[in-house]
Amino acid sequence: MTYAPRRADNGAGVAYTIGAYLIWGVLPLYFLLLTPTGPWELVAWRVLLSLVFCMLLLAITRGWGPLLTVVRQPRLLALTALAGVLIYVNWQVFVLAALSDHIVETSLGYFINPITTVLLGVFVLRERIRRLQWAAISIAALAVIVIVAALGTVPWIALTLTASFGLYGLVKKKIGPAVDAVSGLTLESFWLIPIAVVQLVLVEQDTGITFGGEGVLHAALLAFAGVATAVPLLLFAAGTRRISLAAVGILQFITPVMQFVIGAGVRGEPMPPERWAGFFIVWVAIAVFVVDILLASRRERHRRAVAEHQKPASHDKPAELI
Repeated sequence: MTYAPRRADNGAGVAYTIGAYLIWGVLPLYFLLLTPTGPWELVAWRVLLSLVFCMLLLAITRGWGPLLTVVRQPRLLALTALAGVLIYVNWQVFVLAALSDHIVETSLGYFINPITTVLLGVFVLRERIRRLQWAAISIAALAVIVIVAALGTVPWIALTLTASFGLYGLVKKKIGPAVDAVSGLTLESFWLIPIAVVQLVLVEQDTGITFGGEGVLHAALLAFAGVATAVPLLLFAAGTRRISLAAVGILQFITPVMQFVIGAGVRGEPMPPERWAGFFIVWVAIAVFVVDILLASRRERHRRAVAEHQKPASHDKPAELI
């Protein structure tokens, strides 16, 4: 009975986290359903509608208090603005790639993202990392070199996605628990309103806005963009608070695997031998990374078990609860 709530909380965390990664995994297919809406219009609506969705959540949950607390702190406001710019770059590049048949390259970016995060921890946060993590970083760098040398092009989509999302995670780490998930996404979307408005004006002058002009079903699907943007971020925030970093580190590969299958299998994007070679090396790096996570998690469990065993027995509690 003592451990049931903890197990239930852990199970909920896994479910939330998997839900977030599954939604992110199928986003390319959702974006393709929105044709003929182009990438610039789509991201603009994504920003504006996610803001609307978050404000509705704040109204329903009466979460204005925490939001106003953040607004009164200039440092936190500046960090949310920086986070907004980084997530905008990530969204825009991802949508551009998805709508131009470069989904496989987006998967490459998210495959190497965990390794990028570790690298940022080393150079920005001065964290010390283990030998296997250095090995994974070196192997991933080799994969990028192989792709560039073999195909003759820099995988800028993958590198931009991993850099923007990695830096976004770094900023969110700096913000920490001072800003809750809904308030954070609300402010990040708010800072992007000028960009979204400018994009809609330019699209209207160029090709015309498609929202409302392509039928009821298309309008409904496009209106859902705010939900599709906000919900996985909120699920991810709820999930990662409940499970270990080791579990998060392993589950996060759900998204790039799904994107790779969609790009190579469903959309039939080209996979020449050179690209397969690069991806194979990346997967070797991921295998090393996962092994390191599992070994570190096992060592931590062992350390805690030893520490628990060495605690003096309490005479104030029944033996079965110690």
